Amino acid sequence: MFTVEQIERAHDQVKSGADFPNYIQEIKQMGVIAFETWVMDSHTKYFGKDNYRTQSTPQYSALAIAVTADTEKFKTCLKIHQEGKTDYYTFCRDCAETGIEKWLVDLTKMTCSYYDKAGNEILVEIIPS
Repeated sequence: MFTVEQIERAHDQVKSGADFPNYIQEIKQMGVIAFETWVMDSHTKYFGKDNYRTQSTPQYSALAIAVTADTEKFKTCLKIHQEGKTDYYTFCRDCAETGIEKWLVDLTKMTCSYYDKAGNEILVEIIPS
């Protein structure tokens, strides 16, 4: 099964949102079927077959997540990130400021779903393959 270290090596190649689809394909080949990233500190829970799970450690000091989601501003920040104009930490700060608490990537459905603090699904995107 995969390790956090293997996933982090693959993630080190991601310089912007434009690199995300390649990263997804690489970790999918490792056996990752889903992962959940918490914006507060970017710790991520990874899920594999047969209930296999592993988790990364926090990647930075805790960010405060806005209580109310600003969906339109978040979509703008996401688009900018996907165009390669912001780095990962900037994107996480933008998520926190716009009320995004976490995202869940489902590698079976090839979707990325963003959630607010209340657990509401704010946006679901199809991941390009």
